Formats: sequence, C-alpha cells, structure tokens
Amino acid sequence: MKLLILDAGHCLSLALAREVNRRTDTELVIEQGVVVSAAQLQRIAPDAVIIPPLAQPLEMTPAVVGAHADAVDSCLEACLAQGVPLVWCVSDQLYEEGFDEPIDEHVVPTPRDECLRRLVTTGDRIRAEYHRHLIVRLGPLFALEGSHAWLNDIIDRLMLGESVRAAEDVVFCPTSVDAVAMALVGMLQQQASGANAWGAYHLAGTEPVSAFTFTSMVRTQLATHLEGRGEQIELGQVTALNHHHDAKLRRVLNCRRVLDVFGVHQKPWRLEVGRMLDAWCLTRDDQLDASTGESV
Repeated sequence: MKLLILDAGHCLSLALAREVNRRTDTELVIEQGVVVSAAQLQRIAPDAVIIPPLAQPLEMTPAVVGAHADAVDSCLEACLAQGVPLVWCVSDQLYEEGFDEPIDEHVVPTPRDECLRRLVTTGDRIRAEYHRHLIVRLGPLFALEGSHAWLNDIIDRLMLGESVRAAEDVVFCPTSVDAVAMALVGMLQQQASGANAWGAYHLAGTEPVSAFTFTSMVRTQLATHLEGRGEQIELGQVTALNHHHDAKLRRVLNCRRVLDVFGVHQKPWRLEVGRMLDAWCLTRDDQLDASTGESV
C-alpha cells in the first residue's frame, strides 16, 4: 500500500514516516506542500491521500483557516478526478460549544465561529461529493517534533523557566500523534483489503482532562525524569486560565466506532507522554554528548 501525506513538516507527517519505516507493507510519499494536483496523483498513484489537521483552528487567523479549507477543497477535486481515497484529519475544536456527553461520529459540528464554519462547509462537501473518504476527528495532538506538536513547546518553555498558561475549564482527550499514525495505517490497510468502511471516525486519547491538568502532569513527569538523571533544573510554573466561568466546556470524542469497525483502541495519554519524555531524555543525552565532544 502506498500513501501520500501532505505538509511534510507537520507532526503527523513525521509520525507517519516513523510508523511506515518500521513496516514492510506500506510505502509513504511525503509532499512538501499542502495541495496536490490530479497530475501528481496520476504520477504517484497512491492508495490514499492524507491531509493533516489544523491542530487549533480557534487560535488561528481567518486567513490561515481559509487557506487550509481551500487546500482541502483542491485536494478533493484532485482525488475525485483520479479516484483516490481522501483522508482528512480535523481538530475536535470544530465542536466549539462542546457537549455534556461524549460526542458521537454522526454529530456534525455546528460552530458559531465563522472560520470553523468554513471548515465544516468543506467537510459537508466531502461527504456529499465523494463516498471514498475518511474524516478523522482528533483530540488535541501532542508530539515531540513538527508543527502543531504542542508537547515540544510545553517542554521547551518549562525548561527555560517560563510560565505556561493553560485553560482549566476546557476538558478534552489529548491524543498521541504516534497513536494516530498507527491507527491511520491500520485503517487504510483494512480499507485496501476491502473493508469499504468510509465515513467519519473519532480518534482521541483516553481520560478526559483539562489543558491545565495535562500541562501540569507534563511538568511533573518532566521533573521526575530530570531528577532521575541527577539534573537540578528550576522548571517554569503552570498557570490556570478560565474562559467559561459558569461551567467547564467538555469536548470529549466518543471513539467507539473506530474500535467496532477497525479494532483501533485509544491510547492512554499519560503513558504516551511518559514514553515521549523517555525519548526526549535520550535525545538530550545525545545532544549533551555532542556538545562536550564525548562519544556515546
């Protein structure tokens, strides 16, 4: 199976590259840009095109969100012309108002924000015009590298002693980008084998948590890792923000369908953060050794 993913610097593109490198049944072509033409699809002949998400569209300018939606529309036209399945990953922020209960796949987002409505319009067009699509709604992605990675920014700022501000009244399910990459490959392998299970799916981490609690846990785990290595570093503090004073906004995705159809289990975000911090420490060791001229 050959996959084409756009936006080479995105954390999901990097995670997919790592996932495919450890497999023998999948080939990955990475496109630097965010748009692909019908001619490119004819030349590359992929089994699917994957578009990484805007991780936090609510925090982005209308121009950035509009450009992303335009790019997805263009990719849809190219995929339609060549009959190539389209996979579009989108942020849970499209459910702007949240829900008291976990959000099922059949619930189409109805945000008030004009930029988010532009993304929903694109999703409506995909559902109406092309059967062979996967719209994969994701919880907030975290990773150590690439654009939209989140976790790397938290670690960098804490290591510099800077204060990190995070919302205490917005609850969601942080999602490991590595887990998303593994899930997407598994889903598309099944589709290539005749599953024919197109449509919208939700994919997120386990354990709903606020951004403040998530960031605080990252700080705690980071401190534990550093102390275990004998490093005494004064980390920055985590400051709580509150935007919804009457009640917490819950943006929790129900991921039952992706389990029932594809057998994809959600990954516990705490374990994934710990694993990534282990990898961060190894990279830090290599960098310190290189800076001192020592051999590993």
